[in-house]
Amino acid sequence: MKRQLCVIALFVLTTAGAASAQQAVIERGQGVYAAQKCSICHSIQGKGNQKGALDGVGSKLSASDIRSWMISAPEMAAKTKATRKPVMKSYPAIPKDDLDALVGYLQSLKKP
Repeated sequence: MKRQLCVIALFVLTTAGAASAQQAVIERGQGVYAAQKCSICHSIQGKGNQKGALDGVGSKLSASDIRSWMISAPEMAAKTKATRKPVMKSYPAIPKDDLDALVGYLQSLKKP
């Protein structure tokens, strides 16, 4: 019985820690989104440029695809036959930690 309680307690603590870490990534990603002025070309929840709505992007694209759009946008536009003009600019110089946070944030944008 003690062992089961220990396992349950460990699971709860691990889950809470992971959720907290994920929330920290999302919050950092929101900060990167704001600092990089992504809303000039994109919108989330109606805030920003409506032509580039990102609502639900986490349901449509994998983390890898989101990352590719940020670091090699023209190649992704050609690959997906995107028609939006102008083609998104690439941001290969974003620091890896910021890029990871931004990808995590955008991945969290799922359709309800």
